[in-house]
Amino acid sequence: MKRILLLLAIAALALPAAAFAKGPSEAKIDGPGLDKAITITGTEETGSPLMTFAEAAGFFPAAFGQQPDPMLPSRPKGSLGPKFSIDYTVPGPEGQNYPIAQDLYPYAKPFALTYMAPGQKIFYGSTRGGWWESPMLKQTLVKAGLPAKPTTPTSDSSSFVSGGQLGALAGGAALLIAIGSVIFMRRRERPEPAA
Repeated sequence: MKRILLLLAIAALALPAAAFAKGPSEAKIDGPGLDKAITITGTEETGSPLMTFAEAAGFFPAAFGQQPDPMLPSRPKGSLGPKFSIDYTVPGPEGQNYPIAQDLYPYAKPFALTYMAPGQKIFYGSTRGGWWESPMLKQTLVKAGLPAKPTTPTSDSSSFVSGGQLGALAGGAALLIAIGSVIFMRRRERPEPAA
């Protein structure tokens, strides 16, 4: 009898959280190479474009947690490619909206990745957060308007020059110009040898 009462009490405590564990009403994807943000809206029905995207992006286990836990144990190693952002609008009780942010790496190998920071306020709690890998996400994004390949160089591209490298190159060029100017001025100041 005590076991049944304990199970009922646990179920009663879990019910409010489950009742409010609703999905987003909108997702905006922005990042390098996009002329404008990709906006995905729709209903919470399974199979709608928004729910298909949210499921592929790992929104639900990252926002609310799930057992068994499907999140990756840590950040995958190596270059993840260009970073995009996903900004969700999640409607809550009493007309509130909760903004939830998620990082997106659509060109990561072998599959697209997302990362949601833990501790973002949602309903009566906060996001679980974590890394998610999805073989379906890139395909879903390409259907929504993402280019199939990155349009800007990534940090692992051999032809890409980072901001720090660009600064070092500019500093080196300025130093060479200064040295060249000093040499030129010294040559001009030397008297011509008498004939």
